[in-house]
Formats: sequence, structure tokens, C-alpha cells
Amino acid sequence: MSTTHDAHPKAAAEMPAVPLTLEGYAVLHQMMRFRRAEWRKLSAADQLAIADEAEALFGRREKSEDGQSAIFTLLGHKGDLMFVHFRQSFADLNQAQLEVANLRLSDYLEPTTSYVSVIELGLYESTTKVYKTLLERGIEPHSPEWAAAIKENMDRQREAMKTRIYPAIPSNRYVCFYPMDRRRGEELNWYTVPIEERARQMGEHGMVGRRYAGEVKQIITGSIGFDDWEWGVTLWADDPISFKKLIYEMRFDHVSAVYALFGQFYVGLRCPAAQLGKLLAGETPKIYELAETRVC
Repeated sequence: MSTTHDAHPKAAAEMPAVPLTLEGYAVLHQMMRFRRAEWRKLSAADQLAIADEAEALFGRREKSEDGQSAIFTLLGHKGDLMFVHFRQSFADLNQAQLEVANLRLSDYLEPTTSYVSVIELGLYESTTKVYKTLLERGIEPHSPEWAAAIKENMDRQREAMKTRIYPAIPSNRYVCFYPMDRRRGEELNWYTVPIEERARQMGEHGMVGRRYAGEVKQIITGSIGFDDWEWGVTLWADDPISFKKLIYEMRFDHVSAVYALFGQFYVGLRCPAAQLGKLLAGETPKIYELAETRVC
């Protein structure tokens, strides 16, 4: 009986279930309630000094090229302000949180919730293609040869998608943020669906979003292992009705209708850093001034 082994034995294992992803900026959403009654007790000079300090910090970060911060004024009872931070690492994100905490303004802010995640680009379509190619070559999943081929592929993708995983914070007037999960029920479980079928459904899901490309800018952040939900979705638009139309239409595609679970929604308006003092005084921020303070 021969004991000779094929140098590239045909892979017996099924296609791996986990899709490849690219990760970029670490992201923190901070939702705050403004303690307006305490703020009113301050003198006008103290209010101005505190606002100026916060404006200076956020003004620098609006112009930063290695991770920005932005201020939003929220609608409804879930909070008054939302700070969004993009940073190169979680350590930098912690520094951003500390910078906000060290502002004198923080004495008049009460955190209502927060969300920690990382910009994530899902690669379902290219994942199935590269997995199939490697399996056809007889390469065993998770073998050293497999890992090397995946790394080479991901390095190419990371360079090609650099602007998508390390973007500037969009300067549109309105923002919408919500967390979401994929269903893990007894009868319907996204994580038991074969990867090729998940890729097909996500392709259909993505087509809806692409139809709104000129109206809505979307950044998906992964939060598995970081926060209570699996993903965060942040949308930007100049017309908030676009949020409703996009999300409503997406509810009808299969992956959302069957598997999507949604958390709380937060909707607000962009406040350029230079207008924070006016916002704290009760004025509505004017987004057109952002162009004068921000480098895209």
C-alpha cells in the first residue's frame, strides 16, 4: 500500500463560515445630557470661558488628519449632545474620552449612553471568491499556506480601501445613529446560514444602500466584543427624510426583514465647534460655517 501523500491534498473541510473584514478607525459615540439649570447659574463670563475651551478642543479635532471629532445636537429625550470620535487606535480613543472629561464643560454634562466600535468593511463577495479559489487549489482552511494567501489578499484590499476605512467625518447637516444585531433565534439564526447564502443576501441588501449613495453617507462599525450590539450604523444626510426612506426600504429586503434587530435611534444636527457656545445658549447651529473650520 502506498504511503505517498499529495503535496496539495484536496481540502476536505467546508468553506469557512466567517467572512473577511477590514478594520479602520476606532470609533466612540458619546451621548450626553446638558445640565442647563446648572449652566444658567454661571456668569456670562464663565459660560464664555468654558465654551471657548471646548470649542478650541473640538476645533482642533475637526481639522485633524489622523482622526476627527464632531459635535451633534440631538433631537428628543435621549440626550442633548452627541460627540463622535474617530481615532487610529483604542488607546487614542481613550485619550479622546479623557480630553472631553477634563473639559470644564463636562461638569455640566451627564452621560446617557455611549457606543464603542471600529469602522468595518465587510467583504462577503470577495470572501467567497477567495475561499473558493483556495479550496480549488487544494489548500486546507486555516493551514499556514491558507493564512499566507489570506494575508496577501487582505493587504491588497486594505490599501485599496484605505479611504473607506479611514474616512473623514462627513459634514452633512443631519446624523442618524443606531446599533443592530443579526437574529440568533431558535428557528432563525443568521450565524447558521451558509456563507454563500449570506453573501447573496448581503449583496441584495447593499444594492438598496447604493441607490441612496447621492443622498446618504453611511459608515458601518463593528462592535462584536466591544459593546452590547454587533454593529453600529451612522448615517449622514442633508435631508433627514432620506434616513426614513433608506431604512424603510431596507426593511423589505430579506436580510433585514428576517434577521435584523435594531436598537435605539439617535438623530441630530451637526454643530460646528465654533458654534458650540451659541448652541449652549439655545441657538440652532448653522452647518454652513463648518466649511470654514474643517479640512476635508
